[in-house]
Amino acid sequence: MSLRHAWMILLMASLALPAMAQKKENDRVRNAGVVMDEILNVPDNIPQELLDKAECVVVMPSVIKFAFVVGGDYGRGLMTCRGGRDFQGAWGAPTMMALEGGSFGAQIGGQATDYVLLVMNPRGADSILTSKVKLGVGMSAAAGPVGRDAGAATDVAMRAEVLSYSRSRGLFGGAYLEGSTLRPDNSANEKLYGKAISAKEIVLEGAVRAPESAQALLDVLNRRSPKRLPS
Repeated sequence: MSLRHAWMILLMASLALPAMAQKKENDRVRNAGVVMDEILNVPDNIPQELLDKAECVVVMPSVIKFAFVVGGDYGRGLMTCRGGRDFQGAWGAPTMMALEGGSFGAQIGGQATDYVLLVMNPRGADSILTSKVKLGVGMSAAAGPVGRDAGAATDVAMRAEVLSYSRSRGLFGGAYLEGSTLRPDNSANEKLYGKAISAKEIVLEGAVRAPESAQALLDVLNRRSPKRLPS
């Protein structure tokens, strides 16, 4: 192989890698949209009242529990928030997120589980967008109620900054996430948007437009919960 051919191969590889990384993140965003749509259509799903009061939603498709390695958990997904600093607008461009460690509730070893987290107040949203937070320690978290029990839903929402849900093997319900950490995945944001950008710039400043891959997710959220109710 000539030196010229070697340089051409290296150049092609350097151009292909960013495109492959961006495709991977776009696939993750699309998958989050599928998960959100399916969960909102199961019987006894997230109470409408809680969804309407949420300022942000975190979707983590296919979190894997590594029971045979270190007993930890690993998930990558996204967070989308209602637009504007008062979180009153339409659901906006997602920021990529990472969920790690802790115990994610009862799980069959190796089984992939989808998680949806509702962020219920500005302090919770600001903390998550700024840095790594530990659920149940630095931020109050609770297993979210399901169904149409408005009284229970209101009681739980008043006491927790984050409400969590899981779906595994067709079963859906509240999930305990105490001890798990949630943080912005800025390297994934750079791959998705093609430039270095922070979670706060994406969510609070509207610095980028939502990618086409997020359209299904935003459509279902704007259709099912177009306006935030006061807490």
